[in-house]
Amino acid sequence: MNAILIQKIKRQYAHGIVEVNIWQVPGSVPPCRHHYKYRLVYVVNNQRVIGFDNERGKGDHWHYENKEFSYQFVNVETLLADFWKALELHTGDKK
Repeated sequence: MNAILIQKIKRQYAHGIVEVNIWQVPGSVPPCRHHYKYRLVYVVNNQRVIGFDNERGKGDHWHYENKEFSYQFVNVETLLADFWKALELHTGDKK
């Protein structure tokens, strides 16, 4: 099985840009156990403000400004909801 694109978005949001890339992959991205590779990011003035990703070797985590936190991946729907909720809390805007 090849990687399957689940969702791809790039659009203006509040004062920045939102990019969402979620792939279903044939094997997990270590140390993750699920079969998804993802990167969801909100960028303002070329600086990441919010980001959720599962970088190889680091696993599931998210960023807020200059801080990094672990993230418990449940499923794609929850990942998307958590990302949009973080954006709404940061910007005060509703999706």
